[in-house]
Amino acid sequence: MDRIRTVNTPYDDVFRTLLNDCSPLIIPVINEVFGENYSGTETVIFAPNEHFLNQQGGNEEERVTDTSFKIQGEVTKKYHLECQSSADHSMLIRFFEYDTQIALDEGEIRGNILTVTLPHSAVLFLRSRESTPDTLKIRMVTPGGTVEYDIPVMKSQQYTLEALFEKELLFLIPFYIFSHEARFEEYEKDKKKLRALQEEYEKIKNRLEELLNQGKISEYTRCTIIDMSNKVLEHIAVKYHAVREGVKSVMGGKVLEYEAKAIKREGIEEGIKEGMDAGIRGTVSILKNLGIPQQMILMKIQEQYGLSLEAAEKYL
Repeated sequence: MDRIRTVNTPYDDVFRTLLNDCSPLIIPVINEVFGENYSGTETVIFAPNEHFLNQQGGNEEERVTDTSFKIQGEVTKKYHLECQSSADHSMLIRFFEYDTQIALDEGEIRGNILTVTLPHSAVLFLRSRESTPDTLKIRMVTPGGTVEYDIPVMKSQQYTLEALFEKELLFLIPFYIFSHEARFEEYEKDKKKLRALQEEYEKIKNRLEELLNQGKISEYTRCTIIDMSNKVLEHIAVKYHAVREGVKSVMGGKVLEYEAKAIKREGIEEGIKEGMDAGIRGTVSILKNLGIPQQMILMKIQEQYGLSLEAAEKYL
C-alpha cells in the first residue's frame, strides 16, 4: 500500500494553536463526540505529537499527529483527534499508524505479554457532504480473531451558531465560516447578503464578550478565538475581498494574533512580579524581627533580588 505524505494546512495550524493555547476548549468537543460528561475542570495532558514509525530496513519516519492527549478526571482516558478540511483516502492509514504508535508509546510488557491501549480517536471534518459518513472504521484481522473499532466523525458545518454556544463548542467558532463557503460569490456581489453575514459575526463577538464578562472565558481565550477566526478567514476567502474585509471589520482587524500573546505574557510577568514582591517583603520582615540593622537588610535584598538601592529602600 502506497504511503502518502501530507502537508499541513493553515487550518491544521489553527487547530493546534487552539489546542495548545486554549486546551480547556477541547473538553466540550470530547463530550460532544464521545458522549462523555466531563465538567470542564479536568486536566488535559498532552503527549508528544511527533512519533517515529519504524520502516523496513531499520529506518524511522517521523509523523506528526494533530493531537494526542489524556483527560485526567475520575478515570484517565487517551484521545487522538485529527482535523481535515476534506476527506482523503490516506486518512484511515494515518489513523491506524498514529493510533498504534500512540498505544506503543505506553505499552507495557509483563512476562510474555505486551499490552497496548489504543486511544479514543475522532476526526473533525471542516467540509462535509450528505455522503460523508458519521463514523470511520478500522478492522484488524489477527491470527487470534478480527478486532475493529469506530472513529467518530464530527462535521463542523452541521452546527448552527446557536448550537455552538449552547453546547459550549467555542473550539469550532474559528471554523464557522466554512458553513458559508458555498455562498461567498453571493456575498461578494450582494451587499445586503454580506451585511447578514457580518451581523452573524457581530453576534459571535458579542457572545464572546458576554462570556468574558461572566468569567466563563479569559480575555486571552476570547482574543485567541477571534485571532484564529481571522486566520481561517484569510485563507478560505482569499479570492473574496469583500467577504474577507467585511468580516474582519467586525471581528477586529489584524492585531489580535499578537494581542492575545501579549495578554498572556503580561499576565505571567505580573504574576512573577507579585510573587517577587511578596518574597521581598517576607525577607525584610524576617530580618527585621531578627534585629538585623537596616543597612545590612538593604544590602541583603539588593544582592538577593538584584534591586537598586532606591528600589530596595521602598521595602523598609
